[in-house]
Amino acid sequence: MPLLQINAGADGLHMHQTSSALLPSLVDALDAPGPIITMVHGYKFSPNHERGCPHRHILSLTPREDCWKAKSWPKHLGFGQGNPREGTAIAFGWRARGTIWQAHQEARLVARQLAELIAALHRLAPSRAVHILAHSMGARVALSALEQAPAKSVGRVILLNPAEYGTVGQRALKSAAGRSSEIISVTSRDNLFFDFLFERLISRPEQGDMNLTKSLPQQANTLTLHLDHASTIAVFRELGFPVPDHTPSICHWSTYLMPGMLEVYRNLLRDTERYTLTRLRKLLQDTTSQHAHRRFGMLNICRERRDQTALSSAGMTMSTINQ
Repeated sequence: MPLLQINAGADGLHMHQTSSALLPSLVDALDAPGPIITMVHGYKFSPNHERGCPHRHILSLTPREDCWKAKSWPKHLGFGQGNPREGTAIAFGWRARGTIWQAHQEARLVARQLAELIAALHRLAPSRAVHILAHSMGARVALSALEQAPAKSVGRVILLNPAEYGTVGQRALKSAAGRSSEIISVTSRDNLFFDFLFERLISRPEQGDMNLTKSLPQQANTLTLHLDHASTIAVFRELGFPVPDHTPSICHWSTYLMPGMLEVYRNLLRDTERYTLTRLRKLLQDTTSQHAHRRFGMLNICRERRDQTALSSAGMTMSTINQ
């Protein structure tokens, strides 16, 4: 049982389109050794919706083929491959339709149910942390659940273009579960328009608050990855991931549609000891420094050529000056 489809609802957590009881299903699923990865969708999805059911879209092993955004998260994260140690995938569905304000309010409500699910997983498998991958407003669900989850129950949380404010992230990081977890925020300039809309439409918890993409606290257990930075792409390639150069666009989904990125997340979630935040941060700093060195080098060359051109036009050359 590589994938469990679980929905949050008015009557609590329940299995998607099946009469199977939740607890026995969890017990059976946890028999498979390996990581526990919970996937949380964002706005416009809702279980059983004709066009927007996440369990026939990004949270499915065999998503619908008539939508360009329907890229299977569980498949690319390593589930459904027949590997006896692939672990347990949980597709967490919630009602994220209606207006953006309705979905924003619903996200906070269903977060309690996600926290309850995490607590149940922690009781059944206390030595196995629950990792989370969430997109957009799913980040609000994930962070609010982290704030309410038991201590040491959550491992690594990857937030793709998170639609949430920095103060919510700060509260989550200060919680019992948050202090022992790791949060990676992934974004790019592709999402600037959507960040702008979010900050104009959703009230700030505090004056001056900004979207998490710009305000994730920089501390030992956090990291922000900018996919539009050449240094980030260089690090991925150095680690062996064939990620292409960033192509600028206006896209809220590029953090998982960009070729190779789901494979990056698979490794970041499945091999946390190899891809530590300390190592990633060091690689990013080194690569950024190298790029800065190259930029300054090119600037110096350009300045030298500009000066030579100016001097030549005045009837002088660099060799004349050196003499």
